[in-house]
Parts: sequence; C-alpha cells; structure tokens
Amino acid sequence: MLRTSLLFLTLFLLCSALGLAGEIFGTLREGGKAIAKDVKVEIVTPKKTYATVTDAYGSYRLYVPEKGKCTLNVLYKTQTASFELYSYEKSTRYDMSLELKDGKYLMKRK
Repeated sequence: MLRTSLLFLTLFLLCSALGLAGEIFGTLREGGKAIAKDVKVEIVTPKKTYATVTDAYGSYRLYVPEKGKCTLNVLYKTQTASFELYSYEKSTRYDMSLELKDGKYLMKRK
C-alpha cells in the first residue's frame, strides 16, 4: 500500500514538472517538403542544450523549462542552420523552412 502510494506520488510530481515546462514544437521543411527523419534538432538556452531528432514527417518536439530567448539549431546536410526564438510557459509552435542560399542553409519561420 505504501509502495503504491509512493509510486503514484512520484508519477504525479513528474507529470506536474512536465506540465510547467514550455514545449517547443513544429515542422521543418525544405522546398515545401518535410525534411528527412532523424535530423538533429537542438534548443540552446543560457543554462542547457536540449536535443531531439525529427520524425518521418519532419516534426520535432522539445520541453524547455527555461523561459526567454534561445536558439534553434538544425544539423542538416553537414551544416548547422540557426534561428533565434523564445521559450514560454505554454506550448509554442515554430514551423520552419530551410532554404539554401549561396551554399549555406538558412532557416525562416513559416
């Protein structure tokens, strides 16, 4: 009984902590099409770097507990494209388009 109560309390606290985190999510496209699966995506804050990879639809999702200015980095085709964004308490969608200009990838918000 005590063990079960502790398990539920632990799960509740973990879910509460995730609920306070700011979620940053979106899709990455190049030429109107989703980029490949498993492209590395990073959100860099002054305190920490959070990383994930894209799914088969070019989507990404990260939980960033810090609020404020941060940088979205996408490691794509041996290059790193960057974009400054903001993390908030609530979920924020950043759909991005990758464009090749002068041999370098740039990111723009759609």
